[in-house]
Amino acid sequence: MSELDEAYQRVRHSGPERDGWLSNHAPMAVEALARHGHGEAVHRWLDGYADRLEDRPRGIAPIAVDEWRDPLGDPVRTGDWLDYFERELADEPWRQVLARWWPRLLPGIAAGATHGVIRVGHAVRALLDQETAPRVTELGQGLAYWAARWQPLASPGAGPYLATDPRAALDAVPRVPDQRHGIRARLAQLADLPRWAAVAGAVPGGGETAVDGDAVSARLAGIVHAAVVRHGTHGYASPVMLVHAATAPNAVLRTLPALPGALWAASLAAAWAATAAVTAAYAPATGRSAPPAVPDLDPVEVMRLAVDSAGPHAIKFADAALDAYAITGDAALLAASVHATEQTGRW
Repeated sequence: MSELDEAYQRVRHSGPERDGWLSNHAPMAVEALARHGHGEAVHRWLDGYADRLEDRPRGIAPIAVDEWRDPLGDPVRTGDWLDYFERELADEPWRQVLARWWPRLLPGIAAGATHGVIRVGHAVRALLDQETAPRVTELGQGLAYWAARWQPLASPGAGPYLATDPRAALDAVPRVPDQRHGIRARLAQLADLPRWAAVAGAVPGGGETAVDGDAVSARLAGIVHAAVVRHGTHGYASPVMLVHAATAPNAVLRTLPALPGALWAASLAAAWAATAAVTAAYAPATGRSAPPAVPDLDPVEVMRLAVDSAGPHAIKFADAALDAYAITGDAALLAASVHATEQTGRW
C-alpha cells in the first residue's frame, strides 16, 4: 500500500471540519505531498496535524436516493451525507457517481470556502493515477463535504466570453463593500454588488464560447496561472483565503479528464465564478510590488519550502503553482509560491 493510501486510511474516520467550520486539510495536503515526491513526509506531516482532526460526525437519518435536494447544503446532515456517498460508491463505479453528482454540486461551488470542490479535485487526481479502495473512499468523503456545505453564489451573467487576459479580468472584479466578517457574509453581498453578474459571467480567455475540450482546459489553466501570480501582489490582505482563488479552479481543471465532455463548459464557468467570488470577497483595492525573482529557484525547491513550512495552504498553493509552471514555465509562478509560503506559515 502506498504512503497516500495509508494516509487516507489514517484519516478516514475523521470529520471534514473542525471547530465547527474550519476544513480538514489533511486529505488534500497529503495528496499534494505524495504527488510531488514527498511520500516520506506524509506520515510525519499527519502526526503534526493530528491535533486538528475531529471524529467523523454521526448521521441523523439516511438520505433517500430520490430525496437529496432538501438536505443539500445542510451541515447538520454531514454524517448522513458521508453515509450516503459510502453507499453510492459501494454500488457503482466512481466515475458514474462523479458524473451524476458533479452537475448537482457545481452550482454550490462555494461550499466550505471552496474546499468541497478542492477536496474532490485532489481525490480525483489520485484516482486517475491509481484506483484503490482508500482513494474511492476519499472521493466519497469529498463529495459528502461538498454536499453538506453546498453554497451557491449570486447568479453570474451569461457572458460574453472575453478576449482578455485572465489577470486583467481579475483586476476588474469589484470588491464587496463590507470585508469585516467571514466568507459566507462576504459572498452574501455579491448579489447586490454592481457589475458582479457581468464580471462573473464573462469568462476570460480567447473570446469564443469554449466548448472544445482543449479550449476549456486552456482557459482554466490561464485562470489558475493568473490567480497564482496575482496572489504575489494582492495576497497580503488575506494570504490564506486568497489561496483558494487559485486552488479552486485548479481542482476543477484536474477533475475534467474524469468528466463527460458535456460538463466541461459549465465547469469552466463555475470555476471562474468561484475565483471571481474569492477575489471580490478578500482582495485589497490595490496591489503591492510583485515578489522578486529568486535566482536559480526550481520547482523542487519551491515544493520543499512549502513542505518545510508544514502549512497545508502553503502546500496546496505550491501544488497549484507547480501545475501552472509545468504548462507555462513562468518563473513568476515560483516566486509567488515562495512568497505565499512565507505569508501563510503553518495555516
